[in-house]
Amino acid sequence: MKTNNPKSRRNLLKAALAGATATQAASAQTDAPAKKVHYKGAKPRNTPLFSGAVSYGNLLFIAGKGAHFPGDIKAHTKHVLDEIEKELVNAGSSMDKVLKCNVYLHDLKDYQEMNETFRGRFGAEPPVRTTIAAAAGIPGNSLVEIDVIAYI
Repeated sequence: MKTNNPKSRRNLLKAALAGATATQAASAQTDAPAKKVHYKGAKPRNTPLFSGAVSYGNLLFIAGKGAHFPGDIKAHTKHVLDEIEKELVNAGSSMDKVLKCNVYLHDLKDYQEMNETFRGRFGAEPPVRTTIAAAAGIPGNSLVEIDVIAYI
């Protein structure tokens, strides 16, 4: 009687490899990034139109913030940057961890004054930035809207 049956060894190897593959797949699933919505306070009762802050892995995406009150571009820019900073801190990040920033101006003539308020808010090494003037203005009569991508 032969004790080293090739079919048995082959089946044993297949089973061992299948087990390793299943273990690797399970490990990969637990290591995969997950989408997480960061709420300020309690979770909303109804489904919101959009989320204000969402992370995926160690990346954090903050929705555009505007200033919906009377004021000039400097007051609006300061308010928006303050709101962004609150969202970043709430999610476990900070202004110096911002990688990308998009600035939308109601009017391009406000570019210089917006820059005066913007300068230095993101630390010594500011993020990359895109600045545009929105053709039809900013929703809610804000003079500026800013969104960012940061890491946690």
